[in-house]
Amino acid sequence: MDLFWLACGWVAYAGLHSLLAALTVKAWVTRRWPKLAPYYRLIYNAIAIVMVLPLVWATYAIPGDWLWRWTGLAGWLANGLALAALAGFYLSTRHYDMGEFLGTRARQEQRQDAVEHEGLHISAFHRFVRHPWYALGLLLIWTRDMNAPLLVSAVAITLYFVIGSRLEERKLETHFGAAYRDYRKKVPGLIPLPWRVLTTAEAREIIQKSVQGARHR
Repeated sequence: MDLFWLACGWVAYAGLHSLLAALTVKAWVTRRWPKLAPYYRLIYNAIAIVMVLPLVWATYAIPGDWLWRWTGLAGWLANGLALAALAGFYLSTRHYDMGEFLGTRARQEQRQDAVEHEGLHISAFHRFVRHPWYALGLLLIWTRDMNAPLLVSAVAITLYFVIGSRLEERKLETHFGAAYRDYRKKVPGLIPLPWRVLTTAEAREIIQKSVQGARHR
């Protein structure tokens, strides 16, 4: 039953997180409480952190025998990949507008809507996968030793990354139209594929297309 409730907790988290990220909800908040709009992203991130902490605690508090553990050469490889994922997270922050992501920029500018204003950005990481943070997160999760509660959480997070990335891309298509559709055709979502890597020139071309499209909307 503990595992069942843990799974239910992740489903509830994913549902609320996706609901609050929806454009329709952001537009409704902007209309209903316009003074709240500049703080929406900050509140959204705060809710996400507060809600995930009990799930993380339960994942490690629920007892369970090990299903598998990485040992020997496999352990070195798993830990090396996990460290590479952490390094990737750190390096990738240089390529994101963290003020936009965290919500501090919207508060500073006192925006009149709850929608992010960041343009289409294709970093070095985005040339290999469309969702670098999700990909790095999956690498970090699946290189850990697993017992039953950890496996439930790993599967739940993986499903949310897959489904959540699809929902996120609907919003990106709404914002960037044909430019994002071209990008999606050329670059995989979560797992890098050697034959689907965007060149620097192609990335610049897609970004320019998104800018031109924005001017005509």
